[in-house]
Amino acid sequence: MDLHDLRDLRDWLPRAVEVAERWGGQFGPYRTHDAHRIGSAAFTEAFDRLAKRMDDNYPFFHPRYAGQMVKPPHPAAVVGYLTAMLFNPNNHAAEGGPATTEMEKEAVAELAAMFGLPAHVGHLTTSGTMANLEALYVARQVHPERGVAYSSECHYTHERMCHVLGMEGHRIPADDRGRIDLGALEEALRGGRIGTVVVTTGTTGLGAVDPVHDVLRLARRYGARVHVDAAYGGFYAILGRAGLSGLDPEPWRAIAACDSVVVDPHKHGLQPYGCGAVLFPDPRAGRHFAHDSPYTYFTDSDLHLGEISLECSRAGAAAAALWLTLQLLPLTPEGFGRILAANRHAARSWAQLLRDSAELRLYQEPQLDIVTYFPTTAGLALSGIDGASDRLLRDGMTADADPVFLSVLRADAEAFVRRHPDVRRDAEAARILRSVLIKPESEHYVPSLHARVTSLATDIGTRADADRTPDTGRTPDTGRTPDAA
Repeated sequence: MDLHDLRDLRDWLPRAVEVAERWGGQFGPYRTHDAHRIGSAAFTEAFDRLAKRMDDNYPFFHPRYAGQMVKPPHPAAVVGYLTAMLFNPNNHAAEGGPATTEMEKEAVAELAAMFGLPAHVGHLTTSGTMANLEALYVARQVHPERGVAYSSECHYTHERMCHVLGMEGHRIPADDRGRIDLGALEEALRGGRIGTVVVTTGTTGLGAVDPVHDVLRLARRYGARVHVDAAYGGFYAILGRAGLSGLDPEPWRAIAACDSVVVDPHKHGLQPYGCGAVLFPDPRAGRHFAHDSPYTYFTDSDLHLGEISLECSRAGAAAAALWLTLQLLPLTPEGFGRILAANRHAARSWAQLLRDSAELRLYQEPQLDIVTYFPTTAGLALSGIDGASDRLLRDGMTADADPVFLSVLRADAEAFVRRHPDVRRDAEAARILRSVLIKPESEHYVPSLHARVTSLATDIGTRADADRTPDTGRTPDTGRTPDAA
């Protein structure tokens, strides 16, 4: 967290303890047990070891970290989580956490409104993986003899969960923008074996947004359901449904007419890890989770969250953290939307710098806030690009001065040359660089980030030139051209 966030935490964190002390005091004194008491010296020694271990981390809070989909939670989320954690509620049933159960219902209702769902049933989960499992579980219950279609660019969780659920998975190729190919999808739907189509609004690799509106029309024509995996990009519905920040509104508005939606507040939603969500626009979907318990569900006649979930115990603290965050940053263009607009502007700004660069090339236009690019190596061959991307990643993160933290994405040869036909196909795939600009601070830091990555790319090119022998153009240690290294 930045210094401003840390100052807020110093001020806000003691309030969590005050809440627990005030509430607990009303029940009167009791004799405590010393079985779990720890001495101050023992704690200090153990905590010092913990603190030292935490040095082995990457600076997720800093805009020079532009690798994976990671950033610290908002200070309000931290304080909300800690406050509720001192009570340790379990949101499986109302008797496990009456206050946080209501907070969860309210927060989930706000997520549903973000997607334009007029009615819904849903709850928080421990992850997007669990949320997707629940959505596909309902898909199996609705169409027990039919399978699931998903894009080759979707998250691997869908193929994995089809195996878990015993469903047939249909892998559909992607188009030249990383979105599900509509022609290939229709051909698959014609076979009558697909009951649910998965669309993604913000693929984890490229940040691509599937044409939800077009898929919805196709799926309905063939009697299939549509599940929206909005785990990463879902919060962009705040801007997308309004057509802001250059986003096409049609995919985002179509989500409300789909059959299930998953979103991860622990990504763009500023929450600690352990906070996903699944939503069903049809409240009757809850019947697929119906079960009974001999020792719970007795304190409230309303439907308990555990009765519409595959998961049992879930941290009520996650609901408190999200609820408090949404009280301060509402899901509107003027609230959360400002964060997303800054991320989007950062991605578009870097894309323009990459278009003007001689050392780096934009792989494809960013559709949200993930930027993909690669070093323009001599000879422009896949093998050379792969090696240079790997070296740039490692040189950046291990630099003693001015480190930069990126990630790589493996692009198969066909997808690569469709976007860049001048690149020589001498390998089956190549790694490219991938930067997730999930922090609004990136908006101001992009020029510095671009300059540093450009410098690293230049150094790699200089070293490659030095390795070539003047008479053959080959590297003396391997006898191969640098592009094949």
